[in-house]
Amino acid sequence: MKNGSFLFFPDKFILRVHSRICNSPEELINSEPFEAFYHAYLGSLKRGNSRLLGIFTDKECSQADIERLRETLLYLNSLPAEKVMKLVEGSDAFFRDRMLLNEFVEQFYNYWRRMHRLVICDAVFDRLDKRPYRTFNDLVESLMHLVRSTYRNIQENITGKHPKIYRQVSAGAEVGAIALPRDIPYPPGPYEALKDVFVISQVLLYPPMIFSTPMNKRTGVFTRAPRSPLEGLKLDPQNWLCYPARVGPLLMMIYFPLDFFELGFALSNLFELADAQDLRRKPDAVYIYGAPPETALTVEGSETVFYDDEENDMLVAAVPLRDQYAYFGYLKKMVLTLHNIIRMKDGYLPFHGAMVQITTRGRLPFSVLIIGDTGAGKSESIEALRMIAGVEVEDLLIIADDMGSLDIRADGRIIGYGTEVGAFVRLDDLQSGYALGQIDRTIIMNPDQVNARVVMPVTRYEYIMEGTPVDCVLYANNYEEVDEHRPVIERFASTEEALAVFRRGAVMSKGTTTTQGLVESYFANIFGPPQYRDLHEGLAERYFGAMFKAGLLVGQMRTMLGIKGREMSGPEQSARALLEMIKEYAGRAE
Repeated sequence: MKNGSFLFFPDKFILRVHSRICNSPEELINSEPFEAFYHAYLGSLKRGNSRLLGIFTDKECSQADIERLRETLLYLNSLPAEKVMKLVEGSDAFFRDRMLLNEFVEQFYNYWRRMHRLVICDAVFDRLDKRPYRTFNDLVESLMHLVRSTYRNIQENITGKHPKIYRQVSAGAEVGAIALPRDIPYPPGPYEALKDVFVISQVLLYPPMIFSTPMNKRTGVFTRAPRSPLEGLKLDPQNWLCYPARVGPLLMMIYFPLDFFELGFALSNLFELADAQDLRRKPDAVYIYGAPPETALTVEGSETVFYDDEENDMLVAAVPLRDQYAYFGYLKKMVLTLHNIIRMKDGYLPFHGAMVQITTRGRLPFSVLIIGDTGAGKSESIEALRMIAGVEVEDLLIIADDMGSLDIRADGRIIGYGTEVGAFVRLDDLQSGYALGQIDRTIIMNPDQVNARVVMPVTRYEYIMEGTPVDCVLYANNYEEVDEHRPVIERFASTEEALAVFRRGAVMSKGTTTTQGLVESYFANIFGPPQYRDLHEGLAERYFGAMFKAGLLVGQMRTMLGIKGREMSGPEQSARALLEMIKEYAGRAE
């Protein structure tokens, strides 16, 4: 591993390589990263006064003892304990209690696996290699097999026994990435601060990934700043990466520090990764997530800010590197805020909602857009529909999971577009069968806390960008009980009635943010429309008028997700009503 560098954090290990990783146990154990990790493990044992230090004759373990043990482990990879004791002078002391030595190795292995592990390759290997990405995949895979086989060899030579059960756990990197220098066509000026940061071109994940973050809720709004967060910004290219995201039709460059790499790479399950062709054009927006606090902007008490660079026709956002912002919601929602602002400027109406195209047996495809705030029951109702549909539903295609935009076609039809290829949803509100069925593809965050979340792929980029006609627009009402006067699905009679409900944007908070109780937000979407309210208001009146003119079913759906005791039955009841409505209104297939 002489051809790269590494970073060591309390809970993560990052290895940057240029072309190769060690390919033998001897090279592994003699490498600098192994040495750093070995000393960190011993340090943790000393801080806890661990009984495992009993393998040394003195728990203080001198430097000579530490080096002797490392040499012992090196030989144990290929030789039985009896021969190692003869080869390494003084090593017999480590074998006084072989069970204890074996446990020492076991916990060393676990210490490694508890870390979040990232391998970054910042070169494309041999330029004559026609399949560099496959070569990279093989490289990351080889690290996993090398670590696991070294661990097994050492344990077998200590105990003299072969395991009866082998568990093929992930023992290499959790995340691998190719990141290369790119000449992004940024405007001149403060954008120069970004030019040396490497841009991700491929990601390799080993899900399920499970990690905890210092924060598990998002608070506040994103505030418009009077100047660019890039002014005075200085980034160390060795400690930063850029994830170039396709957000709907837009290109956004999302920069994050390696301190937050697990959050940064979770974007892989949410937004399509841009390719080399995309990167030839000027980006639509830039987001610095985890900006150095010393250069952070504060506007009206908010540090989560964006700047409208009208001169260069770009948006620039920043959130500082603080534990209070170490939550995936700050990554996702700022990106979507930038999307919504740009789309409004281009004449589209953004929505905070889920859009699906559902094909029932014997009927034409029927597209439903469910608009509502976080925790209103949009995604939950769709997942419930997926579970109860059975043979009645031939196809369920997700166009937008959380955010998207509408357009009016020349013939008056309303067309919907999505933004994300993945979903960031509450684990508690997913149907358990579906969540477990998708666990091998998910990234799980804070599973032991309220608002535990998963990030998982749910659709394809081609589907969200196709432009799908909308047949029905519903507001997700999670706070009203269903009774004889308030049906599950209620149709609005006029544009004014619809605008009053959608504009109010009421929702019973589910604890996904720091708000509590029944709250209201403009069009259930604090991500762009309130910051550009005059622009949005004109668009909303025009689009809702077009919906009624086109004969769309516009109304509200009572999901009851915010009512105690109805968290599962509410979305299921709304899903059944939704299915019946689709069968009633969808045209018959010929």
